[in-house]
Amino acid sequence: MCADTFGVGIHLTEEEFQFVVGVPSDIDSAWTDPEEFQSLVAETVWERLDRQSVFESVADRFRAGETATLGTVTLEPDGTVVACDFEALEATEEVDESDTVE
Repeated sequence: MCADTFGVGIHLTEEEFQFVVGVPSDIDSAWTDPEEFQSLVAETVWERLDRQSVFESVADRFRAGETATLGTVTLEPDGTVVACDFEALEATEEVDESDTVE
């Protein structure tokens, strides 16, 4: 068995947030059920990140049609988490240009 690294992100549409999983082209053949590994990836992400904070940050920083990259999750086909590497998403603050001093 060989571990595979999946990219993860949140795609923003007009109506919803979509959790997306990037699958490597050379994925280990031991992964037989795409829904199973996508569920494992999602479970791994939400065990480590606060879902509400992530959604708020994505809504603040991205527009419909864009995808926010959260990072990567490396899993073995038996579900063992080998590594996680997440990027911090921070909510952007709107700047009122009328308050800017030049």
